[in-house]
Amino acid sequence: MNTQNLEFAEQAAITASVVPDELRIGFWPQHFGSIPQWITLEPRIFAWMGRLCVDYHGGIWRFSTLSNGGAFMAPESEKNEKWALFNSMNGNGAELTSEAAGIVACLMGYSHHACRTECDAMTEHYYRLRDYALIHPECSAILAIID
Repeated sequence: MNTQNLEFAEQAAITASVVPDELRIGFWPQHFGSIPQWITLEPRIFAWMGRLCVDYHGGIWRFSTLSNGGAFMAPESEKNEKWALFNSMNGNGAELTSEAAGIVACLMGYSHHACRTECDAMTEHYYRLRDYALIHPECSAILAIID
């Protein structure tokens, strides 16, 4: 098998698992505890969602881990309603499921946090989530908004 096929097979195998309620308390320190100013990540992701989605006004988010070591969170929605996101920095928008909207907000937050802190571990989190985004059914819409 050539290396391109191997890399694709590894990416295709990435799965997401929702963190049970009883383990939510340890989510941030477990996955991001070694990153400077990690405690500011969650409110910054909420802020990114607010910037990207005029209909976002807070709410409950579910936490997920990825089989490649990544982690992210996504807002819950009633009746699987989609979120309309628009990035005024590149002029792109899309209607996304909760998971895809959370991926966008987290990628934006992770990218900016990595730049602010110059932390390699934060950059690794960004790329783990981006690898998952690349195989996500809403990949094109996610990338349109973040790129």
